Amino acid sequence: MDEKLFAQAIVKFLCGLLMVGLLLFLPAGTFAWWQGWLLMGILFIPMFIAGLVMMKKSPELLRRRLDVREKEPEQKAVIALSGLMFLAAFIVAGLNFRFRWIVLPTWVSWAAAVMFLLAYALYAEVLRENVWLSRTVEVQENQKVIDSGLYGIVRHPMYMATLLLFLSMPLVLGSPLSFLITLAYIPIIARRIRNEEQVLESGLEGYTEYKKRVTHKVIPFVW
Repeated sequence: MDEKLFAQAIVKFLCGLLMVGLLLFLPAGTFAWWQGWLLMGILFIPMFIAGLVMMKKSPELLRRRLDVREKEPEQKAVIALSGLMFLAAFIVAGLNFRFRWIVLPTWVSWAAAVMFLLAYALYAEVLRENVWLSRTVEVQENQKVIDSGLYGIVRHPMYMATLLLFLSMPLVLGSPLSFLITLAYIPIIARRIRNEEQVLESGLEGYTEYKKRVTHKVIPFVW
């Protein structure tokens, strides 16, 4: 086992756990918020399991997933906008619970939790199919175009998974106001994809032909 990689993964996991917990429960003013704990559970338990699996079976993929240092200037702006979106969405969700602005039925949170877990399964399948999947926009050494499985349906199945994940999170928390905020992810991701495809077309052999074969980016027959 790569002890340095393991330590890096554990530190990032714990930092993420602490940060999300603070963003949720501080605005809520209490720990007695079951939707907050539900989101923490469905978000971090599968994340921990996925990290252990990648550590054992594909440490290089885990290393790439932990690297968030973007080289493209355009992507740095995208990351900043995404961070602001999540910051606002989590804080508003906590405040919505605290002040009871808009109360959704309990079943909405449970249905959204099921959607979230299904999206997580989709996310895991994308990781299985694409060993070059990085969190940053780049073309890696010996990288090849993946055009089978989910990549034969849309060009960016990872963004399809994250779109479902991010839009279901505010509903798990029972906050329609936060859901409206996370809709900003659609133009943010569109901006990221536009720049990413420019990088891939210029640096990845066969990507231009792949775009012609697979015409939809994120959602089959829609986008």
